[in-house]
Amino acid sequence: MPGSQKDCFGDLDRVFPMGKEELREVPPNCFACPDKKACLQTALATKKGIGLRSEILDRAPANGMVGRLRRWSEKKALTQLKKQKEGERK
Repeated sequence: MPGSQKDCFGDLDRVFPMGKEELREVPPNCFACPDKKACLQTALATKKGIGLRSEILDRAPANGMVGRLRRWSEKKALTQLKKQKEGERK
């Protein structure tokens, strides 16, 4: 399927853009696309997507010690992914 992907495949700003109310939303034309799941997963795996996931974690409440540890662990994993992506580009 890599040859049949559209030019918007994995582009976070095109497949998960900011909406009118400053919230990200999937455009209606993406719902009919057979590659929508892989496309969104690819977009969230980019450096920009990792940043978005980190922002979401920052906004989410961490209730109790377990919640704080879980958020810390997820933030650490995202930071490692981000560093790995930066290392691939060099």
